[in-house]
Amino acid sequence: MKIWGKLIGAGIGFLLGKWFGALLGAYLGHRLFDRRRGPNPFFHTTFAVMGHMAKSTGRVTEQDIALASRLMDQIGLRGAARKAAQQAYRDGKSTDYPLSQRLRQLNAGLRFRRDLARMFVEIQLQAALADGVLDPRERALLSTICAELGFSEAELDRLIAMLKGERHGRSQGMTRGDACQILGVNETDDLATIKRAYRKLMAQHHPDKLASQGLPPEMASVAQQKSQDIQSAWERLRAERS
Repeated sequence: MKIWGKLIGAGIGFLLGKWFGALLGAYLGHRLFDRRRGPNPFFHTTFAVMGHMAKSTGRVTEQDIALASRLMDQIGLRGAARKAAQQAYRDGKSTDYPLSQRLRQLNAGLRFRRDLARMFVEIQLQAALADGVLDPRERALLSTICAELGFSEAELDRLIAMLKGERHGRSQGMTRGDACQILGVNETDDLATIKRAYRKLMAQHHPDKLASQGLPPEMASVAQQKSQDIQSAWERLRAERS
């Protein structure tokens, strides 16, 4: 059991504020020191569930492996960190991987960090659509993930549409339809409605905000890419309306 952070924090807190200070110091010591040792649960569960997603259709394809490798490259994983991600991916592919248990543990840590939980779902969506097709078994697994993390089927549909718009916009150039899918607006909406949707999404996906909620520093580039897609969609529609 990791207690040194609690003991140090409690000692400093007692000197500053007697027993109340000791309790507060112990809590902060636990948050700032004890809990930071060991693998980040968001990081480990992300790659494990990606492996589980890849295996859900019966076999892991080359596209699945390529997506995982690209993500590891994108976030600059090297050495021990990359080996840890690869091991988590292999763990997730196991037939006895305790998916529901791991998701509930993750949800307990993300209970008041909904934007970070949404980012987790979006990463799993990328894994499901690695080959460009959403298999029914992948869709069922995504529904399970969303249910465990407190997202509705309607929210899942919205995220799927958003990702499809992003993928097409990056590969073929941002169209009006892509931009509307990304921002979750209709082509007939006025600029004020579109701007509200844009601001909401930027607030949800801002890298600094996600980092404050516990996004591992290695994964900041993932959030940055999402923000860029949202920004591109807004600029496309704003230019058209202007």
